[in-house]
Amino acid sequence: MATTVNPDLRKERENASFVPEKITNFLYGGPERVQKKRELASLALNDPDYHHEDLNFMSREQQYETCLKKSLLMTTKIKQLKIDAVDEHFYRSAVTGPSPDPLGLHVGMFLPTLYGQATQEQKEKWLNLAENYVIIGTYAQTEMGHGTFLRGLETTATFDPKTQEFILNTPTLTASKWWPGGLGKTSNYCVLMAQLYIQGKSYGPHPFMVQIRSLQDHKPLPGVTVGDIGPKFGYDVIDNGFLALRNVRIPRENMLMKHSKVAPDGTYVKPPSSKLAYGTMVFVRATIVNDSAMALSIATTIAIRYSCVRRQSEMKPGHPEPQVLDYVTQQYKLFPYLAAAYAFWLTGQTMMSVYMTSSSRISKGDISVLPELHALSAGLKALSSWVANVGMEECRLACGGHGYSHASGLPRLYANLTPGATYEGENTVMMLQTARYLMKSYNQSLQGEKLAGSVAYLSGVQPVPAAGRTRNMLDLGALCDAFRHRAARLVHEAAMQLRNERQAGKDQPDAWNAASVDLVKAAMAHSQYFVVKNFAERLTDSRLDSSISAVLTRLCQLHALHGLVTNSGDFLEDGYLTGSDIRQARRHINALMAKLRPDAVALVDAFDFPDGILNSILGRYDGNVYQHLLEWAKASPLNKNDLAARGSNYEGLMKRHKIHTKNLESVTEALRSHGVEVKVIQKHEYTPEKVNWADVIMSAGGDGTFLMAASHILT
Repeated sequence: MATTVNPDLRKERENASFVPEKITNFLYGGPERVQKKRELASLALNDPDYHHEDLNFMSREQQYETCLKKSLLMTTKIKQLKIDAVDEHFYRSAVTGPSPDPLGLHVGMFLPTLYGQATQEQKEKWLNLAENYVIIGTYAQTEMGHGTFLRGLETTATFDPKTQEFILNTPTLTASKWWPGGLGKTSNYCVLMAQLYIQGKSYGPHPFMVQIRSLQDHKPLPGVTVGDIGPKFGYDVIDNGFLALRNVRIPRENMLMKHSKVAPDGTYVKPPSSKLAYGTMVFVRATIVNDSAMALSIATTIAIRYSCVRRQSEMKPGHPEPQVLDYVTQQYKLFPYLAAAYAFWLTGQTMMSVYMTSSSRISKGDISVLPELHALSAGLKALSSWVANVGMEECRLACGGHGYSHASGLPRLYANLTPGATYEGENTVMMLQTARYLMKSYNQSLQGEKLAGSVAYLSGVQPVPAAGRTRNMLDLGALCDAFRHRAARLVHEAAMQLRNERQAGKDQPDAWNAASVDLVKAAMAHSQYFVVKNFAERLTDSRLDSSISAVLTRLCQLHALHGLVTNSGDFLEDGYLTGSDIRQARRHINALMAKLRPDAVALVDAFDFPDGILNSILGRYDGNVYQHLLEWAKASPLNKNDLAARGSNYEGLMKRHKIHTKNLESVTEALRSHGVEVKVIQKHEYTPEKVNWADVIMSAGGDGTFLMAASHILT
């Protein structure tokens, strides 16, 4: 039976200036990729084995068990359907939607670590078991007392040359592993990051393959204390865990030794670069850029569709209530994040391409790309997840009261994606890591070295333009120039601030801390320049027809102009831009929003999220929000039974709300003094020997009803 589409949404789609399918093809890499994505999504969404009650109506334990069963089933079906690794993420995203996967760290970190840091012999020993889920692993790095600061990890791995083993210990409470997903209940193995000690000397954190539970009965092995860390802000389906080890021995061969090695006699062989061990983290940071783009895309899809369905207030007396999206203030809330979603979508693709190219070069022995890869992934991870955090919340607020309901999908989306600003490197620390690379590159440029890649622009700071110069603030070239100049200037000023702090007598660590605000600002500007430049460059694709190019150019212009106006002080400080330029930019933003308004729904449709992935009543493709909102509410477990019909359960609940008959007279007099008519339905006599409680209903006439209940208990 065909579904009737909300007339407002239907009209929005009919009036769009382009065919959404064309942008969909651009975003996913061509019509063949889109077709494959849809086929796999349809297989998953229409498979009854994956259907279950709304997670919002389940307890945390039920959510975990439901999603774990679904995840395990998914791994089986991926093999049965012979879905290859290139297409696997399409199927997985359709099964899980925007929610995390209980086996996510096994797939996203445990396996990649084995691929990237295990020797061939170690791969032959463990990889087949891990790929077939006999071994289910997680990545145990973060500790209760240390996260982003890897050198501060306290877990120890001490080499015993006599037994050819490493002895693993959690020497302090704060050394307990804390937060790894899948550690609490699911995993039987982990890649453990621990400080390597050989003959009393520390060699820093290294990865070790550690079995933590029995493969027979899943019980913790001797010396292993492991469990779930409890409820969190989100991630209800994930068993984030804790782990403590006491004299747990593992063979020497369990240290992942592709890059660093410990010989049988205890000789340590260091890796060609210390950053080689960070390969898994760089990969995950690159995926976080994609995750942030996905989160913003889902949030803006929900908010923009709902803003076209929702009608509110009177813009003109006597006229019908307008669509909320017709208010320019609503457009200003949502359209910049729609543009950011596109910007980060394209940035994520570029970042992943850079990662794959760099990994290929690294595997051939070329480690020269490591510093830039590390710095770029850190900065873009921080920028994208910061913007996504703010953007998701702005979209929720833009949906008014219904945005607060889990029916909107936005609270769960936010709660599940907001950890991206913290895990795999806290964002401020990530920006400081990017800044460290920028400072090194800047100093190299002062020595006359020619820079390449993302820092090529640091070879020289642009001169301040002559006063009175006019610019076309819609020109993408001029906008990229402005962001490049800002980034170069802020890097230069951060370097000067750092130098000044050193000249004032501070040592390097104290000088770095004193200049850290400027350093973060420089790294942010560098990352923003990369995103704007990448967006503009992607629009030069000759395969884009004129209608697609026009609307994507408007999005790129809006993204750049909004960033420019938001950070206008940076562009005005040295006179690169003028007040007239900023005023022109503001006018252009309003004009661009007006041009984008008729295409807003088509632009979110182009993300091609089926309802099963959006998981939102407000963002439904057909726009039939209100009837489905009521149906969803009726499905709440609280509505399945009349509370009063629950007998003893009801009576037990009501024990908390009892009124002593001794005080009944004073209560009724107080209520009557406020004009409330009180009627005692049932009253039991009070005697000093036996205290009686009353079932009392007090009702107020007129505009409301008061219900005060007390269980009939003798005490």
